[in-house]
Amino acid sequence: MGRTVVDQDDVGFGYKVVVNDELQYSIWPQDRETPPGWNEAGFAGPKAECLAHIAVTWADMRPLSLRRRMG
Repeated sequence: MGRTVVDQDDVGFGYKVVVNDELQYSIWPQDRETPPGWNEAGFAGPKAECLAHIAVTWADMRPLSLRRRMG
């Protein structure tokens, strides 16, 4: 029998939006410590809401260092 994959949203887990020094965004499980090099961005909720927030917030996907070099 195949293994069933369950999205964490289906079992009530939440996520937080995190951002690194290059202003790149991601999501991380709320119940886990934020990984080194990342900071909480002040938004948390279900996975779909976090991803929607990132889609609106992260308008320029180039790393900050590249944006600075390009002017």
